[in-house]
Amino acid sequence: MQLSDTARRFVVHWGEMGTAWGVNRTVAQIHALLFFHGRPLHAEDICETLGVARSNASNSLKELLNWNLIRATHVLGDRRDYFETSSDVWELFRTVVRERKEREFEPTVRMLRELVARPELADEAPDAQDRVRETLRLMESLDLWTDEMLRLTPSTLEKVLRLGASVQKFVRGDDGAARASKSSAPRPPAD
Repeated sequence: MQLSDTARRFVVHWGEMGTAWGVNRTVAQIHALLFFHGRPLHAEDICETLGVARSNASNSLKELLNWNLIRATHVLGDRRDYFETSSDVWELFRTVVRERKEREFEPTVRMLRELVARPELADEAPDAQDRVRETLRLMESLDLWTDEMLRLTPSTLEKVLRLGASVQKFVRGDDGAARASKSSAPRPPAD
C-alpha cells in the first residue's frame, strides 16, 4: 500500500512522538497507520507499507494487543489475522490512560503505601517522611481524579477539560482582551 504524503507525515510524526513517550517507534507507527487508514490491515500490508521486518511488526502488534490499543479481526475466506484500532480518539485516550495507570501509576502508589505503613519510616529524617507521605497523598488524589475522569462520557470529559481551561484563565486573571492589550502595550525600557 502506498501512503499519501499526509498519511506518511502522520505516521512518521506519530512514531517520533511515540519515542518521546517511551514507546517503540514501530509500535507507534503501526498504531498510527491503522488509525489513519481506518480499516483492518494484515501484517504483510503493515510490513510492506512501513518497510519494517516481519519480526519487528509481529512484536509491535503483540505489544499493541497487550495495551488493548488494537484488536485482531478476520476476513471471510482469509486465514490471516487483520488488525484494527478504534477510530474514536477519546476511546484511545482513555485506553492509554487506563493502561498506563495500571502499569506505572498503581505500582508506585502500592510501594508508597507500603513505605508509609512500615515502622522503619520513623527512622528516616522528618522531612523525608513528610515528602514520602505528601507524594502518596498527591498520587492518591490523582488516582481518584483519574478514575472519575475515566467514568465520564467523551462529550462530558471534553466539557470538563474546556471548563478547567476557563477556570485556569479566570484564576490567573487572564482573558482574551487582557492578553491582547498586554501583548500590544509598549514595554518599559530595561534597566
